[in-house]
Amino acid sequence: MPKMKTHKATKKRFRLTATGKARHRCAGTSHLAFRKSKKRRRNLRGTKIVDGVEAKRIRESLAGNSY
Repeated sequence: MPKMKTHKATKKRFRLTATGKARHRCAGTSHLAFRKSKKRRRNLRGTKIVDGVEAKRIRESLAGNSY
């Protein structure tokens, strides 16, 4: 039986916490930030936790390899 392969695009975008939740960088932070309000830019900083259903799918595609 072949091994499960890690989905490399998922590995680049997500990281699992110790409890198995998936963290990700917020969308819309790369460029064109001057159009967004200061409050919106401030809230986009850092990482956020992914919703539970999506986190399950991310864990499966990472196949146990999160950095």
